[in-house]
Amino acid sequence: MTLTYGEEEQYNRHLILEEIGLTGQEKLKQSSVLVVGAGGLGCPVLQYLTASGVGTIGIIDDDLVSQSNLQRQVLYTHQDLGKHKAECAANRLSALNPYVKFQVFKERLSPKNAIALFNLFDIIVDGTDNFPTRYLINDAAVLTNTPFVFGSIFKFEGQVSVFNYNNGPTYRCLFPTPPKPDSVPNCSDIGVLGVLPGIIGSFQANEVIKIICGIGNLLSGKLLTINTLTMQQRILNYSKEGNTVISALQDNYDTFCGIETRAEITLKELKTYQHNYTLLDVRTPLEREHFNLGGLHIPLQELDRRYKEITTNKDIIVYCKAGMRSQMAIHILREKGLKNNLINLKGGIFHQ
Repeated sequence: MTLTYGEEEQYNRHLILEEIGLTGQEKLKQSSVLVVGAGGLGCPVLQYLTASGVGTIGIIDDDLVSQSNLQRQVLYTHQDLGKHKAECAANRLSALNPYVKFQVFKERLSPKNAIALFNLFDIIVDGTDNFPTRYLINDAAVLTNTPFVFGSIFKFEGQVSVFNYNNGPTYRCLFPTPPKPDSVPNCSDIGVLGVLPGIIGSFQANEVIKIICGIGNLLSGKLLTINTLTMQQRILNYSKEGNTVISALQDNYDTFCGIETRAEITLKELKTYQHNYTLLDVRTPLEREHFNLGGLHIPLQELDRRYKEITTNKDIIVYCKAGMRSQMAIHILREKGLKNNLINLKGGIFHQ
């Protein structure tokens, strides 16, 4: 597969690199990468993989652009608010590089679609922010023999690694068991430095390019950590564990990660719900002020000590932005012994 004249102009600075050159650039053009999540990590990954000339890029994300995203998700603008991230990202990136083909999936990665999707791509990039999806990505990557590049962020710190490369260590080798569902808050609860996902996402894109071009030393069997306040970087070595054999996807990764719900309801179904219920909003005060569905407001971080404020003789329908924090809230309420019928608002406040 040869480069066109326009591509040679576009990728000139790669072509004059001895380590990449024409051969490496043609490998990039022939490659395909699926980015799971078009949020904080996904944005820089997508930008740099597009700019570098990866031939086919898949984007899977069912989320919509909200104003709080704009502090770190630099692909989007105020004109994109309320629109699908995956679609907006592809449109914006096409203007950056018309030589790249984009495949947009406006859906959520699940055990039902993961294997079929992963079989379409050479490399998977994890741009997600929750443990059930990370374990799903790992298992689907193992079953399809696809390497995946991992990244995670927490306030001012980030992590990067490469899993399942040439039958190397997997995510389960490093993290064999998930943390308790209420033990690791996400950026919606505790905040995140705006530039942090840009840094970590750039590291992830770097690993993808190294894999495709066959250059450098990969972070396979290595976990890179960086603290942006101190700029300290460390590399933790880990090995492949023989007891982490994956033979099939699990039916429910939320359950595996300790996130369980007795029932779910969509926003559309909520409008016709016939039983007496209490709406519980577990988002942050800022999110609540920007938009809410009404009901009682107890942020997730305060639920452990304020749960007694909830009426105990009605169904409780818990909601958040995307449906993950609400599931964590239900887990907390169950541990506190509430006997109410606990119902999760599936997909959050913008999901129909």
